[in-house]
Amino acid sequence: MFRRKNSQSSPQSAAITMALPSAGISEQFRVLRTNIRFSLVDTSLRSLAITSASNNVGKSTVAINLAITIAQQGKRVLLADCDFRRPTVHEHFALPNVHGLTDLLNNPTGVVQDYVQATRLADLSVLTGGPTPPNPAELLSSRRMIHLEKEFEEQFDLIIYDTPPLLGFADAQIVAGRAEGTIFVVQHGVSTKADTAKASEALQRVNAHVLGAVYNRVPVNAEDASRYHYYQKKS
Repeated sequence: MFRRKNSQSSPQSAAITMALPSAGISEQFRVLRTNIRFSLVDTSLRSLAITSASNNVGKSTVAINLAITIAQQGKRVLLADCDFRRPTVHEHFALPNVHGLTDLLNNPTGVVQDYVQATRLADLSVLTGGPTPPNPAELLSSRRMIHLEKEFEEQFDLIIYDTPPLLGFADAQIVAGRAEGTIFVVQHGVSTKADTAKASEALQRVNAHVLGAVYNRVPVNAEDASRYHYYQKKS
């Protein structure tokens, strides 16, 4: 059985779609969910990496809310925090991070169910990052991680990997290079053209399947307009 945490999202939680399902931003995450589905009409997406060029652009917010909206459709979703250097997913679900993915990677006999934690949304489970390791990239590129990815896909309909930013570390490239799809997050006024171009090159080097980009915090005039916009990558 997955470990359950009988609590609500934390007051500072980015889980907007769970706390405010009728809000305009929540609706835009449902639009994002629909756009991803229609961009893959003939295929069944099993794994999705969410990344960005740099920190503080809303990457984890997108990963969290996309996971929630897909789980709300009855899909069994695992949200895995692969940002070992700065794990935050657990905070937004008020979950402990004593043990997580780094422990599972370092335990060759570890069982996935012993590390995955359930949320108050029945079909959404979370695998927290765990203690910060000295070798994040090595863990993510290990044969153990590849084996676990296959296990995740056997137990869940979709795995969403919240990865670190692309610039400065190889971690996100490793995950995105193996995921079936990647969403790239940029933020108005924060993400620069130079950084975005470098990040795009990094994804190209590992042949990542970039489905599109989420452009967030876009200035708008309408009071209830979304701060999130999705752009599908042209083939």
